[in-house]
Amino acid sequence: MNEVLFFLSIILNFIFVTLAYKLFDKTGVYAWIALATIIANIEVVKCVDIFGMPLTLGNITYGSIFLATDILSEKYGIKSARKGVFIGFFSLLVLTLLTQIDILFIPNNEDFAQEAMKTLFTLTPRICFGSMIAYLISNTLDVFLYEKIKKLSPNGKFIWLRNNTATMTSQLVDTIIFTFISFYGIFTITTVWELCITTYLIKIIIALCDTPFLYIANYINNNKNSKNNL
Repeated sequence: MNEVLFFLSIILNFIFVTLAYKLFDKTGVYAWIALATIIANIEVVKCVDIFGMPLTLGNITYGSIFLATDILSEKYGIKSARKGVFIGFFSLLVLTLLTQIDILFIPNNEDFAQEAMKTLFTLTPRICFGSMIAYLISNTLDVFLYEKIKKLSPNGKFIWLRNNTATMTSQLVDTIIFTFISFYGIFTITTVWELCITTYLIKIIIALCDTPFLYIANYINNNKNSKNNL
């Protein structure tokens, strides 16, 4: 059942990205990046097993951010994609700071949410720092690689190549940075590498699934351009 829900979640996330683009253009993609950043950092506290490997749910929604920045790179260029990265980072920073303040409030006798909020939002400094650094570096790298490969592609072809190369490379960097900052010294080095490998394998599946949706976004873009030229 987890595997079915895993692929359903991937499809829904990528549908929502392309739908946000179709309905609201660049603004919709920016809004999705901010929303996905927040959702992913709430989902991340839940761990499940997929194909016998441990996975935090946030990886799926987090992966949709790479599709969103690739859509921005494909149509609007590197400046717009970088803006999307910084919007996501700002959303992550605000979420972290405000929720940490929220759980410091002393609840009254009628409150029932304090313990649940502590479970969701209490972060160790290392995990918080690791998440922010990994996000900023990996997403900036994704935008950079996508743009470089795009310039080498004749007539804008080989979308699948720049999409998968940029996403898989940056996801590898993201996984290594976050895992080592968050868990090095807490777990053995062998366990840390095992976490990196299993997490990255899942991220490869997610990255491969986003390619058709980038082509759909490109089709939407071409239709918009055709209508504008009429």
